[in-house]
Amino acid sequence: METIPYDKRSGKLWFNGEAVDWSKATIHVLSHGLHYASCVFEGERVYSGEIFKLEEHTERLFYSAKRLGIKIPYNQKEINDACKKIVNIQKVQNGYVRPVVWRGSEMMAISAQKNKVHVAIATWEWGSYFDPKLKLEGIKLNISSWRRPAPNSVPWDTKAAGLYMICTLSKHEAESKGFTDSLMLDHEGNIAEATGANIFFKTKDGELHTPIPDSFLDGITRREVIKIAKSLGIKVIEKKIKPEEMNKFTGCFLTGTAAEVTPVSQIDTYNFKVCEMITELNENYQKIVRKKPAA
Repeated sequence: METIPYDKRSGKLWFNGEAVDWSKATIHVLSHGLHYASCVFEGERVYSGEIFKLEEHTERLFYSAKRLGIKIPYNQKEINDACKKIVNIQKVQNGYVRPVVWRGSEMMAISAQKNKVHVAIATWEWGSYFDPKLKLEGIKLNISSWRRPAPNSVPWDTKAAGLYMICTLSKHEAESKGFTDSLMLDHEGNIAEATGANIFFKTKDGELHTPIPDSFLDGITRREVIKIAKSLGIKVIEKKIKPEEMNKFTGCFLTGTAAEVTPVSQIDTYNFKVCEMITELNENYQKIVRKKPAA
């Protein structure tokens, strides 16, 4: 089944305070955010018509903007209300929400002190980020040739558009070699994350090990899964992990708003099993986001 291009879809988007026709939500080609990546965004999931962790996502959007020196011309409540409004207008039941903030076209240079700040929010029905069949079997990752930059060189703890350039490069590199996604190392050669998701490993002793988020985003889903794991009595250890340590792990999975809880069966030459612990964590996560009663 073919996917409709995003610029060909119908309905409404929230654009600078108004619900406008999808086709009319356009920007000028000389927008600063397009050329110089002065742009931040969020990715949110809709389950049964409600946005999961909306307040946390909006808080992070404002934090990201502040880190880039961008003042959003609305308050957090207004953005939360706008997200809910556009979901209702579009009648999205199970989908995705994309708030985005960028500098406009008043100036075209490195400096953008006088550029207007624009805000848009789009939403659409959306299923699984990864192929559902692959999620059951576990996806395969290569190890990217690109690395997460040092934390003193970029605003690493934000969802700034420019940070995703190496994610796209890594993802394309992985796909060209027959992998689904790519594992990125940090500037010191430690395991960091996948291109758009955090990573966890299961040890033979039943512990969960996950990298310390000191040069990459500490994901909202990551924090929720750690909370679930601890409630199940699973010991979670945040630590520096070298790639060669993967031979000690028996299980692996990714977490993210889009990825949810996705098992990994292979990273480069390292193989993992889709074990009971990962299945249980995913089931508990699904109960929370879909508000299902515990069995």
